[in-house]
Amino acid sequence: MTTKPEVGPLPLRRPAADEPAAPAAPRTIYRRPDLLSAQPTSYCPGCGHGIVHRLVAEVLEEMGVEDRTILVGSVGCAVFAYDYLRLDAVESPHGRAAAVATGVKRVRPDRIVFTYQGDGDLAAIGTAEIVHAAARGERITVIFVNNGIYGMTGGQMAPTTLPGQKTTSSPLGRDVDLHGYPVPVTELLSLLPGVAYAARGAVCDPAIIGRTRAMIRRAFDSQVEGSGLSIVEVLSTCPVGWGMTPTAAMARVAGEVMAAYPTGVFVDRGKGITQAMPAPAARPVHGASRDAEA
Repeated sequence: MTTKPEVGPLPLRRPAADEPAAPAAPRTIYRRPDLLSAQPTSYCPGCGHGIVHRLVAEVLEEMGVEDRTILVGSVGCAVFAYDYLRLDAVESPHGRAAAVATGVKRVRPDRIVFTYQGDGDLAAIGTAEIVHAAARGERITVIFVNNGIYGMTGGQMAPTTLPGQKTTSSPLGRDVDLHGYPVPVTELLSLLPGVAYAARGAVCDPAIIGRTRAMIRRAFDSQVEGSGLSIVEVLSTCPVGWGMTPTAAMARVAGEVMAAYPTGVFVDRGKGITQAMPAPAARPVHGASRDAEA
């Protein structure tokens, strides 16, 4: 009977001097926020909404408030935010997001409440709602995406369309003598004492996107402080509505659009410190509290 020789561990092989080194293990550079849905987007190629969604998701996860945040969407391309942000959401009628958010926040003051609106919504049919919410100093945050056009309904001129810009309803370009001047919404709102924080960013290159993210974080921090209404306007693209390639649209934001709408912080009346959200207030209904049912 022949027995097999016992085999010990194989010796480690030393690589030859001229043998290329093994590739390093891949390093995670970026992780998609859990709040950001993985479903395919319905936005047009080059649209900035997806970038803004990512910034909002990153900030809310960073703050650890995603479980008590309520999104109020409105009509327009911005309404699809509730498909891509995994948050409790309420859809408001066209232009009424600030009014709906006011009601939600007053009923649930312990919640982080924010609106997500486009310029055709907030700066046109929703002008009264946003102005008076700001005048009252409602403790809500407004994410205002300004691409200077009605993107969903056919590319018509919006209140923020620049002079000379061609749209389907101003085919010869916006004529200020005929159509009036663009409305600088964020500058106007910053004049109201009820506005705790007002800033304008953009999504056209990495450095500016980083600054816009910091503005969004400060706006939500301001709500946590209970200082008043906070708003971040984000200059964005609409390549299809503008008749441009995505690359050309980004370049237009970085040039012509930012020249007309300067970015930066217009006012920060907040306390500058993060405090705990107030405890839920009693909400008596017909003489009885419904807190236990919420």
